[in-house]
Amino acid sequence: MKTRILITAFSCLLLAKASFGQERIGKEVTAALKLASADQIKADITYLADDKLLGRKPGTPGYKMAVDYVIEELKKNGVKPAGENGSWLQTILMRSATIEPDFTASLYSNTSNENLAEDHGITLSPNPVAPQASVDAEVVFVGYGITAPTKNYDDYKGLNVKGKIVLVLRGAPESFSSSEASASMSIATIQKNALQHGAIGVVMATVVDRQRNIPAGAVNRPSIAVMTPKGELVVSSGFSSKDLKIAGTLGFNAVKKIFSSAEKDIPTVTEKLKKGETQSFATNYKMKASYKTSHNDFMTYNVAGKIEGSDPKLKKEYVVHSAHLDHLGISKPIEGDSIYNGAHDNASGVASLLQITKIYSGLKAKPKRSVLILMVTGEEMGLLGSSYFAIKPTVNINQIVANVNTDMPTIIAPLLSITALGAEHSTLVNPVNEAAAYMNLTVEPDPEPNENRFVRSDQYSFIKEGIPALHVKYGNKTADGKNNLDVFVKEWRAKYYHKPQDDINGIFDFDAGKKYAQLNFLIGYLVANDVEKPVWNPGDIFEKKK
Repeated sequence: MKTRILITAFSCLLLAKASFGQERIGKEVTAALKLASADQIKADITYLADDKLLGRKPGTPGYKMAVDYVIEELKKNGVKPAGENGSWLQTILMRSATIEPDFTASLYSNTSNENLAEDHGITLSPNPVAPQASVDAEVVFVGYGITAPTKNYDDYKGLNVKGKIVLVLRGAPESFSSSEASASMSIATIQKNALQHGAIGVVMATVVDRQRNIPAGAVNRPSIAVMTPKGELVVSSGFSSKDLKIAGTLGFNAVKKIFSSAEKDIPTVTEKLKKGETQSFATNYKMKASYKTSHNDFMTYNVAGKIEGSDPKLKKEYVVHSAHLDHLGISKPIEGDSIYNGAHDNASGVASLLQITKIYSGLKAKPKRSVLILMVTGEEMGLLGSSYFAIKPTVNINQIVANVNTDMPTIIAPLLSITALGAEHSTLVNPVNEAAAYMNLTVEPDPEPNENRFVRSDQYSFIKEGIPALHVKYGNKTADGKNNLDVFVKEWRAKYYHKPQDDINGIFDFDAGKKYAQLNFLIGYLVANDVEKPVWNPGDIFEKKK
């Protein structure tokens, strides 16, 4: 009897929540949702992924064509410009940096003149700030290079790395959640933490035997950074600060020899790190390097528009809907095609944002807060456009309350369930659950946690600045009840992802695209209409201390 009473009470609570959701999502919203169009999503993707745009690479005429297209579509839907100086655009100076071939790099023991780098390989990351740099410093192994007070974990505890180069194994303890692990092992996070502890360089350790041979003298491909007009570094995916003297990767054989000289075994150290046991140690090796970096600058753009809120006070705050407009341009031919059209990645996400603005065009009563529609550049170069916006937004950073990002929603099958990457870290989980329930969608954990999708798209740029954010992706639910959509997605990804074959002739479910747009609209609408702004869960790893 007691169990039956509890079940009845729980059912009543669900009904009450459903009724509350209906009140927050009224008849006008229900009618406006019907304005979303699968046919228009197809039309937008068709244009943005057309060969004439040549893959929408930032800094090219094809990317500017995409910019012009989305601005015209935003105008049609009644969106107002929210870029710089009353325009639609945020202009960004990007720099392509390449190490010149005459660099030198050596790794030698304090007791020997042996140069491990000659035979076993060291790569260097281009320096986007200094055209010439050199370093000669001790090497210290710092495990994963993580300092996470909320997890009671610190690879730097008891170590002095001031003025030294840290050797880092990329990873995270098994006790970390997938999103915590993803954030902790990002190159930017690792480098920032190293610099905060006084290090001057960060070199990643190759500890898998099959990756052991890095050709002598090899350097990384050109890296891209965002600069100020005065040549100051704003953000870079591979070189996070002007204070960083060297960044790169060390080959397996050299790492193995360093470990052996310290009487350490790579498999043992790796296994203990996974279990959360710090394994940092000083080495008797130094690294010496001298290199030059050539720079090539070009301009690109974010596109920003706004839908003004209705509340006299809250309309000064913003909910940001974002999607990246860029793709890879022209690259290595595959099956005779060299144009990387990016139909799914991310013309589909941009098309989804345009449908969100179409839904808003049908609302006479706008939500309390304003909604900012943001198409960013340089995502494929390391989240550069969104990082720049989050650091230097066209609105007051303190007035951005949340970000709902859309990146390659993978509209290849009916949308029956979702996962909201990042929502579990803040009160954004509430509007996600409410919107999903309204759309009859199941909310599930990430079906592919090892893909590290949480830090691989533009929502992470906002999270790093302390703004609650999320990224809605597909769940695993399928119409046949097998609930293994991830299997189909893996097969699809192998054929299409980051390949020229990702064009309008691939696999699409445009009705699923429409449903994604409606869902993301509802999430943003609920946040924009709520009196309380989203907040991080108390003590969360992503909570930014003021």
